[in-house]
Amino acid sequence: QVQLVASGGGLVQPGGSLRLSCEVSTTQFTEYAIIWVRQAPGKGDEWVATCFTDNTTNYARFVEGRFTCSRHNDKNVVALQMNSLKPEDTAIYYCKTTDTWGQGTQVTVSS
Repeated sequence: QVQLVASGGGLVQPGGSLRLSCEVSTTQFTEYAIIWVRQAPGKGDEWVATCFTDNTTNYARFVEGRFTCSRHNDKNVVALQMNSLKPEDTAIYYCKTTDTWGQGTQVTVSS
């Protein structure tokens, strides 16, 4: 059974950067697409990005080229590099497979 843990969140000023990591515990890492989803205060789940098994990626429109999702198959890690962060990016960020959620990490963008 796959387990996922997101880390790397924190407090950053507008315009700053953070790199989130999703550690995936499974012997079949290369078979899972990894999805990033966020939950902002008072809002529902919002899809952010997907890293597919063939290393292709897809992003929500609001990302606007600021985020990059990458797979590191040698470490069972999927990273989400987030640049030019905005206050509206404040949320708990989760990584997940199609049917398993991982532990989230808090991202706060504030001056």
